Amino acid sequence: MAITDDLRKTFSDPTPLYFAAGTADLAIQQAKKVPGIVEQLRAEAPARIDAVRGIDPNEVQEKATARAKEAQETIQTKVNEFIGTLDTDLKKIGETAQDFALRGVGVAAEYAVKARETYEKVAERGEQTVKTWRGEAAEEIEELAVAVEPKPEPVEVKAEKPAEAKAEPAPAKKPAAKKAPAARKTTAKKTTPPAK
Repeated sequence: MAITDDLRKTFSDPTPLYFAAGTADLAIQQAKKVPGIVEQLRAEAPARIDAVRGIDPNEVQEKATARAKEAQETIQTKVNEFIGTLDTDLKKIGETAQDFALRGVGVAAEYAVKARETYEKVAERGEQTVKTWRGEAAEEIEELAVAVEPKPEPVEVKAEKPAEAKAEPAPAKKPAAKKAPAARKTTAKKTTPPAK
């Protein structure tokens, strides 16, 4: 029974569908920005291309080589410092490893909480999006109904009332009390005695 209850709960929860709708809405919103970005790139492209054409390849290679040598020297220095300060005490290394593991678990838990919050925010956005879609669909159906069936023109009903009825207000009607259904009476069937 517990499995069927869990399955029923899982399949009746609309949150994943709202999440999908929210994701689709965010994707559409981001896609609307693409034409502006393309236009910006088109406007900036000639200047960037000219800047790249004006660069001397030998100069770029020299700068890259110099930076690579600096990075190599820095890394070598840091490695030597690390090796020099490396504590060979196994107990301290174990404590450090345990500390790193606990920090890792803490970071993982934090990311899990953030992921859940983000999931819920996107699901809420999806729920609002679905409500908007439903409202828009209802408006479209209403517009279609008005186009198919125009509003009927009101018809005036003229009824002449006698002068007495106008002067005297009609007595207020009291709502009739509901009666309980009558109890059914069962009657025993009479049988005739057998003939002698």
